[in-house]
Amino acid sequence: MNNTPLLQIQNLTRKYPSPEGDQELIVFENANFNIERGEFVCIIGHSGCGKSTILNVLAGLDDASSGVVIMDNTEVKGPSLDRGVVFQNYSLLPWLSALNNVIFGVRARFPDWSRKQVKEHSYKYLKMVGLGDGAEQRNPSQLSGGMRQRVSIARAFAIQPKLLLLDEPFGALDALTRGTIQDELIRVWSDTDQTVFMITHDVDEAILLADRILLMSNGPYATIAESVVIDIPRPRKRAEIIHHDAYYPIRNHLVDFLTTRSKNTHQMDPSTPPVLNQQPLTVRPGIVPDALHLNTLPTVSNKFTKNRLTALTGTES
Repeated sequence: MNNTPLLQIQNLTRKYPSPEGDQELIVFENANFNIERGEFVCIIGHSGCGKSTILNVLAGLDDASSGVVIMDNTEVKGPSLDRGVVFQNYSLLPWLSALNNVIFGVRARFPDWSRKQVKEHSYKYLKMVGLGDGAEQRNPSQLSGGMRQRVSIARAFAIQPKLLLLDEPFGALDALTRGTIQDELIRVWSDTDQTVFMITHDVDEAILLADRILLMSNGPYATIAESVVIDIPRPRKRAEIIHHDAYYPIRNHLVDFLTTRSKNTHQMDPSTPPVLNQQPLTVRPGIVPDALHLNTLPTVSNKFTKNRLTALTGTES
């Protein structure tokens, strides 16, 4: 069993030239965090702090000014089918059907597969997100926004990447559709034990989906300030999670950071030497000491969550 993190981000910094040609604009600097295998991690921060830039660097679509991204003990250099990306704007090929959009990615990922294997595998993932029985033959223009995002999610999971990157995938959807696709996403993730890194602005969405939430301070000179562990067992249901004892302590902590503390945790003085290799502060606002026993918690379904709870309590689930 490989106990090293799947992803290691070390001292990641992104700078842009100043329009006036003087001091560079440092969006974020010395970002350090790890993502374990099978973990679902969300990142939250105000607009302009560099969340999407970090995701683009992880995807190999952008280069960091300094620092390194290591995945499976190999430095990330450029795009790879080992990293799947789901964007907010769907990014589907408009001249292909929903099924053929998924097939396009699967064929590139598994070039030695037969045509039948590729088609069956692609259709299986479309069915997993609720698209089938004829809907798979429609072109993107014939699909609703929610259905297009389902296709995008199915394509990303179908190529079976080591890391799935989600850039606010539900931001353009209405509340009812967003809730349905969130449920489908978590079901597919639980079945596949994928590793997921997701950007969101929605605190409640992050608590529902994530094992951990990374909090970014405001830019410029943004940092990964905290790593908030979501001590709410899985499976989680949106109608029930709000009644869990840990829910509001976690939510209040996140909101307090975003409204108050995020303004005060970034490096104000650019002349101050940066601190290297510093992991974000790990906090557990939802922890209830008397309840730290697996036999008092609902059954969990994801391998990463089981391992984390076992390490915390010393008890097998």
